[in-house]
Formats: sequence, C-alpha cells, structure tokens
Amino acid sequence: YNFYFFNRNLELSLGTGLAYINRPFDPVTNARNNAYGSRITSSTYLLVDYKRENIYRGIGFQAGFTIVHYSNANVKAPNNSTNSWLFNVGLNYSLGYDKAPAYKKWEKTPYSEKISFNAVARIGVNESDVRGSGQYPFYTFSFYADKRIGFKSSLHAGTEVMISEFLKEYRDYQANSYPENGITGDENFQRVGVFIGHELHLGKTSVVTQFGYYVYRQIEFETSNYNRIGLQRRFNEHVFASLTLKSHGAAAEGVSLGIGYRL
Repeated sequence: YNFYFFNRNLELSLGTGLAYINRPFDPVTNARNNAYGSRITSSTYLLVDYKRENIYRGIGFQAGFTIVHYSNANVKAPNNSTNSWLFNVGLNYSLGYDKAPAYKKWEKTPYSEKISFNAVARIGVNESDVRGSGQYPFYTFSFYADKRIGFKSSLHAGTEVMISEFLKEYRDYQANSYPENGITGDENFQRVGVFIGHELHLGKTSVVTQFGYYVYRQIEFETSNYNRIGLQRRFNEHVFASLTLKSHGAAAEGVSLGIGYRL
C-alpha cells in the first residue's frame, strides 16, 4: 500500500511477504545462528520518501529511507530477527512533464456508524524464548465494541482470554530449573487482557492496531502491556478473517489466524 501526503510530495509505502532462511539455527550443525529458528520468516517493508517532481524541465529530486524487517513471530526459537536499513538520494525524470494531469481533490463528507459488537477466535503456534522447549498451540477469544467514526477509521475497546500452551511448559521449566524466581509450577497459564485499538479501512481490507494490558496473569512473561497489529478482511457484512501479530513492544509472542463475527 502506498500513502501520499503534502500534495503527494511525501510517500509512505508498506508491504509484507515471506523470506527464506537457508541455514536456520540447529543445536548441532549451526548453533551460532541465534537469529532464526525456522526456514520461513515474515518480511515487512517500510519506505518513507520525499519526492519533488518536475522542478526543472521534468527533472526532480527525491530522498528517503527503507526498513526491511525479518522475523518468524516466535513460531520457533530463536527469533531475534533482523532489521536492514537502506538510504537513497537521487534524481527523477517525468516523461511528458509538460502535459502532466492535475490531481483531482474530492470533497470530504462526514460518515459514522452506530456501535457494533465483535467476537473473534484466534489460533496459532509458538515457542518460548527457551530454545528446544517445543512448539505449542495458543488460542485467543476476543470480544470488543467498535465505533466507525469515518470512511477510514474505527475505534475499538474490548477484552479477551488468552490460552497459551507454551506458558505451561515455560512455567514447569522455571519451577524445576530456577526455583529462586518464585514460580512454583501451580500457576494458571491463562491470561485475561483489556485493550483499545484502531482500524484503518482500505475497502474490504483493513489494518488493525490494538494496545492491551493484562488484568489477570499468574506467570510473568515479558511485560504487562502488549500490542497487536495485522490485517483484517471482510467477507460480508458480518463475517471477517484476520492475520495478526501479538507482541510486547518489539518482542513478538505469536502470529495468529482469526475468524470473527460482527453483530
């Protein structure tokens, strides 16, 4: 997706895809690779470019930077990820610059909807940061209200229950190996959170961003705050699917597939 600001002089580009790792971590043959535990990772692309076209006889100027982020979303440990930074500066030339069309500006009109309620079930597989602890499924059940405040934006507020099987293994490992940390092995591995969020509508597809806080958790893993970002696709007025990443700041916990119903 490309977004343009300041009379199309500033461009923001977002993209996502997959990357292949030819030599992932292996405890015997490649123990030095502490970045990736899987052969397939996600690849997220962000570009910010300032561009001026047709400054003089079709010749323009541009400069900006790009970030490419690789991560497997903690599907398999290790997952320390990689960020590649690229910078660019150069000239551009506009063909037919003397006949360039003017961009049409549409008049803004207000739009809103009443409050609606959503139920979402999410599922995924992940592993704790302890290498070799194993991959386990996790389930999240969310219920939230959304308020459409414009053509492009909706606001979210809700609660959710998270059942993460990897936390059970993590709890037992800590209780047996590091009893001084205060984990006994009897703690409940389920968590309850509350969250607020925003949904950017791009036709039937939308970008979801949510920020949450655990109101109940007996096992301390990462921070008390968490965030979720991803894509959502509406099939009809009520049913939608999602692909989202939950993390604690920059530390990913897991990527999930979800199916939801909007009342």
